[in-house]
Amino acid sequence: MAVSNNIIATLNFIAFLCSIPIVTAGIWLASKPDNECIRWLRWPVLIIGILFLLLALTGFIGAYCNKQGLLAFYLFCNAALIVTGLVLLILAFVVTRPSGAYSVPGRSYKEYRLAGYSKWLRDHITDSEHWGNIRACLASSSICTKMAQDSYTAAQFFASEISPLQSGCCKPPTVCGYQYVNPVMWINPSNPTGDMDCPIWNNDPNQFCYNCDSCKAGLLGNLRKEWRTANVILIIAVVALICLYLIACSAYRNAQTEEIFRRYKQGWT
Repeated sequence: MAVSNNIIATLNFIAFLCSIPIVTAGIWLASKPDNECIRWLRWPVLIIGILFLLLALTGFIGAYCNKQGLLAFYLFCNAALIVTGLVLLILAFVVTRPSGAYSVPGRSYKEYRLAGYSKWLRDHITDSEHWGNIRACLASSSICTKMAQDSYTAAQFFASEISPLQSGCCKPPTVCGYQYVNPVMWINPSNPTGDMDCPIWNNDPNQFCYNCDSCKAGLLGNLRKEWRTANVILIIAVVALICLYLIACSAYRNAQTEEIFRRYKQGWT
């Protein structure tokens, strides 16, 4: 096997090993209960990781077995995956940059405003066409009911850390002035007109604040938080792919040159 092929094979074996953490991170994101109600956004990192793994395996086999056609296909797919990764990274950065989170005095957790998030997310996730299914999924999940399993005093609950989804969907907005009974039961609002979500709150486990704008905002807040983590993984993957592509292109050209010289020498012998 030529030196250039050795380089490509070694690099792709390393890339194959590096793809395993990306796939693992994708599985972690896809399996998180908070993401179960927006299924189509659960898979991009996992898909990128699997494609990265298959690409590295293709490059390794092509270089190890000296299959020039397979190596050319590998370089084409590498370039396509780089472009896809960059598009996905830019989209994820742009749509997750705005945040609707805001601090509430006397609370360790944050609350969320729907208007603070990008229009693209609001139009594609929390619009009326999609929210009905998401709302039904949230109501049938354990996201809120598992909060009731913990016996918190009011002071303990206000000092606790809860997810954006739980903050928006499982309790009324603080401005409404509801009295705390337990994490999912609130009564006697002192300011029922303080927010448009105040009259929507219901202690019924099938209702809670699932129809509230704060719940939609909490869902987007949860999505934003996890996709900011995913962005770091995507950046590492794209940078690795670009480096691998540049080195592989150089090695591939060298391999082609070596093949031409080899045939030239054979023709003179």
